[in-house]
Amino acid sequence: MNVFYNKLMTYYEIHRLFREDYTISQISRELVLNRRTVRSYLAMSESQYEQFINSQCDRKKDLLPFEEFVKTRLENYQDTSAAQMHDWLKEHHDNFPKVSPKTIFNFVMWVRQKHNLPKIRPAREYMIVEELPYGKQAQVDFGEYNLRDGNHKRIKVWFFLMVLSRSRFKYVWFSEHPFTSDLAIGAHEKAFGCFGGIPDEIVYDQDKVFIVDENRGDLILTDAFRAYTKERSFTLHFCRKADPESKGKIENGVKYVKQNFLYNRPFFNIETLNDEAIAWLGRTANVMPHNRTMKPPYDEWIIEKPFLNTYTEIVIQPSQTKPYTVRKDNSISWKGNFYAVPVGTYKGRGTQVCIKKENDNIVIADLADKELCRHPIASGKGQVVTNTNLRRDKNGAIEEIIGQVSKMFDDPQIARQYLEAIRGEKPRYIRDQITLIRQTIEKNSRQTVNEALVYCCHNSIYSAVDFKAVVEQETRNKAIVIEPVIARVNPLSGSVTTNATIKPAKSKIIDYQILMQNKN
Repeated sequence: MNVFYNKLMTYYEIHRLFREDYTISQISRELVLNRRTVRSYLAMSESQYEQFINSQCDRKKDLLPFEEFVKTRLENYQDTSAAQMHDWLKEHHDNFPKVSPKTIFNFVMWVRQKHNLPKIRPAREYMIVEELPYGKQAQVDFGEYNLRDGNHKRIKVWFFLMVLSRSRFKYVWFSEHPFTSDLAIGAHEKAFGCFGGIPDEIVYDQDKVFIVDENRGDLILTDAFRAYTKERSFTLHFCRKADPESKGKIENGVKYVKQNFLYNRPFFNIETLNDEAIAWLGRTANVMPHNRTMKPPYDEWIIEKPFLNTYTEIVIQPSQTKPYTVRKDNSISWKGNFYAVPVGTYKGRGTQVCIKKENDNIVIADLADKELCRHPIASGKGQVVTNTNLRRDKNGAIEEIIGQVSKMFDDPQIARQYLEAIRGEKPRYIRDQITLIRQTIEKNSRQTVNEALVYCCHNSIYSAVDFKAVVEQETRNKAIVIEPVIARVNPLSGSVTTNATIKPAKSKIIDYQILMQNKN
């Protein structure tokens, strides 16, 4: 097809999807285009776009001298990306001009089209599998979709879908809120009631609704879902992450709900939407022949129903509190605002707390229902609500460290007074100060550090750095070797000569005063 008309059709398709309320991201995924390209085309009129593509056809290619290099590389390595080709060009050509990544991408694509060198992507091999026995398996997944209400306002809904793998009999249930473990458990019960039984096995995606952590394959279920599975007889099978091919029946089902039922459907309220969904299942989804089995799911369900495990309704007690994930900065997000929790609440990925509303406050508790804190409900959005009482109380730890270091001196009482004085001088850095003093004590003799303590207290030197300097100076002074007095007898005259007149070196107070002045 002519390139000009091909590009023009792309332009029309972008505008068609946008009129059908597709977002820019959805259009980008649907047509495999960059979002910036989609946004740019939407801003152009038809005449402006025609002028744009005409100007592109007449544009000179500055990278034409490098065509042979790019062609050769693509012939040898056909899966090369444009970004890697850009680096190769700069590596092998010192005169390569400075161009944008988009220019490189366009040039590489032009070379691919000209020389018929499409990008090769690794293909996954598939094999058709036999149909599972009746009653053996069901598959579950979630979806979300944007509808329009009577005022043309966008309304987002979430839905739960369960499909019996053999009969392809479906059940779908909608919610105005994102699914939690409790909502998902309720949806399971509705599906089992619709099916009239429970399959032996249910296949899931690794969704946070069910799983707290993957833990290298040892999946950890949420507390609510783990308790529910103990009440029911089905076994669990979780697919690998980002592997939709493992549960193709449910993936196709989610797409079917969006494209056949939700597409262009007006939204009135969630109850009406669920009633409409049940009617749709009864007249279309479970009645029309399935493309794979060529049989109506309803007719197959009649056969499968006796093979399902007996379903007896159980009462699901709704949770009075809703679990929320704790962020790394020890806060939770609730209705567009951030609320602080006590420091230390975050214990790693998957940490959760419960929230309940009491009058004008929210109460945050751990999963054992022990209250952690409470905050007044913030107005507006984007507010950070905190309380200084939630921060870690460090006084107890500092007191303990001061007591430990004080006992390393001969006079713990004097040492404690000295450390408290340092704390008063440098309260923000008291932990670092005490750590340095501890290290100094451990590296020097006990006598030296005791003498340094007396000197620092006498001269009001309240700094760990200066304390260390005093200890080092005292250590150097003690290291000076004093030459011993040697008596020599002159055998001729009988006189005795000595070096007793030599005076040993002594430390002077002025040395320390000069040292302290330099430090200050």
